[in-house]
Amino acid sequence: MISIIASDMDGTLLNNEMVVSDFNANAIRQAQQRGVHFIVSTGRRYSEAQPLLAAQGITAPLITLNGAEVYDASGKMLDMVPITKSVARTIFHTLNSQGYYFEVVATDGIYSNSKAKRIEQIAHLLTNLNPDTSFKVAVTLASARLELMDINYVEHYNDLLDDPKMHIMKIIAFSQAGPAKLKPLSTELLAKHSSIKITSSSASNIEINNVNAQKGIAVERYANMLNTPMSNVMAIGDNNNDVSMLKLAGVSYAMGNATTEVKQLAQRNTDTNVNDGVGKAILEVLAQQ
Repeated sequence: MISIIASDMDGTLLNNEMVVSDFNANAIRQAQQRGVHFIVSTGRRYSEAQPLLAAQGITAPLITLNGAEVYDASGKMLDMVPITKSVARTIFHTLNSQGYYFEVVATDGIYSNSKAKRIEQIAHLLTNLNPDTSFKVAVTLASARLELMDINYVEHYNDLLDDPKMHIMKIIAFSQAGPAKLKPLSTELLAKHSSIKITSSSASNIEINNVNAQKGIAVERYANMLNTPMSNVMAIGDNNNDVSMLKLAGVSYAMGNATTEVKQLAQRNTDTNVNDGVGKAILEVLAQQ
């Protein structure tokens, strides 16, 4: 009997227009009406994720920043697992010395040290999601979208470490060369720091968190709060940063657009994110109980 459903957001619950479809929203509501707890587990910040649920009238707990933060349905923070500042400082040095563009997610928002690079990364994301969109058009769209996003620009990331009230929750490094460059970088960082976990939400990035800030760990903590065994938890995802929760869940679904690793790991497959794969998986499970 499934009591908790945990779903990733990008590439999973969201379609390529970055919204929750009516079909997915209705399936979530059906689950909630039957007493099943629905929780979103995402790499996004709370302020980026919650409005997407609210647009469909959905109220649910949120695991954000890959498990670094956990919020209840009312928006109250239940848990926070930052990267230590000494480790963050060393990671900043490694990334800067090797010429990587990266962004820092802190307790009060996302930080970038280059507006041009920020626009470039969003443009690449848009062209990946919509291959028919030219990069030139994507840059224009990204520039307009930036005005709607809560981005803080700083000259030096180390300045963030000098603020005693600031916590570093996640570091995201980018490379359009993909795994060819990012995999060796991950290996190097992990060899230096046993206190971090590295995942990814696309082929062109790596996401660095505290080793205890993982979706699977956070979902298990949430299940424990409800006295629910992980055998009664269902997880749905599409990418590397979903692996930890797919491994721990009693029932796991891979999206039709998931990576090969996720498809091999998950027990079941569902449709793609543009074809309401989350909603179909939810209804399938509800029909079985």
